[in-house]
Formats: sequence, C-alpha cells, structure tokens
Amino acid sequence: MANKKITALPELSAGDRATTDVLPIVDISGTATTKKITVANLVSATSAGSLSSYDFSGNAISGFDASINDQTGTAYTLLAGDNGKVVVLNNGSAVTVTVPSGLGAGFNCSFVQKGAGQVSFDNNSGATTINNRQSHTKINAQYGVASIVAYADNVFVLAGDTAS
Repeated sequence: MANKKITALPELSAGDRATTDVLPIVDISGTATTKKITVANLVSATSAGSLSSYDFSGNAISGFDASINDQTGTAYTLLAGDNGKVVVLNNGSAVTVTVPSGLGAGFNCSFVQKGAGQVSFDNNSGATTINNRQSHTKINAQYGVASIVAYADNVFVLAGDTAS
C-alpha cells in the first residue's frame, strides 16, 4: 500500500467494524512513536477506569446520566450511595432530608421537590454544617431544585432554588 495520510483513507462503515480492527496511535510516553492498537484493547483500556484522570476541557461526557432516587416519605437520610444522584422528593406534607456525617468531601447530590410538601435540610443535630449564602435551609416550592456539595468532611453548601 502506498503511503497515505490517515485523513485520506476510506472510512470503515459501522457494520464492518470488528474488535480485531487495528487503529494507529501515537505513544508519547518517550519519543513519539506511531504504534497500533486493536479496537478490543482500546475499549478495554477505556472501560477499565483509565479515563478517571482525563481532563475533558469543559466538554460534556455523553452517556453519563445521573441516577434517580425517588422518595415518597416525609423523612429521608442521605446515604453515601446517593453521591451523584438526583433525589426526587414527592409528598404533600413537609419533607425533612437529614444530612449525616461521614459522607466525605466531594459528596454531591441534587434534589427535586416534586410534591407540594416543602423540603427542608437538617444538619443531623449539628453533626454536619450546611452553609447557604442566604442562610436558607429549604427548597423554595414545588418543582424547585437544590443541590448540596461537601467541600470538606461534614461541611456542605446548599445551593439552588432555596428559601428560609
């Protein structure tokens, strides 16, 4: 085969792709060297968590939707497993969300007040600190959305459509 630029090669149709297909890749771990990698090895490397430290330069990552945690009671205590989730609170009476200690710095969770019952956030008898620039502790009204983010162990910021 004559030397061709990669951009000049014909495109492989979706139906013709196979995990044994080979792609060119430039290894820059030392002197830049062009090497080959199979589609199977590339997929394996990306699904094994090697993207965890990748900087996406502000670009969205498709296919990573937040999980929904539907709650219909009048009280809910956050769990470590709620990290990154959207908690939907649906009750006609007031709802209290307790923010316990031990969730860890970096914990973040969003809340939707779906029902008419106003949602308030409780600091678990002082075990956690919940800050808000307006000293708000509640979601404003039905269909309001708020989030909490732990910027240190047991220290959270409540932000969004909030009320006192």
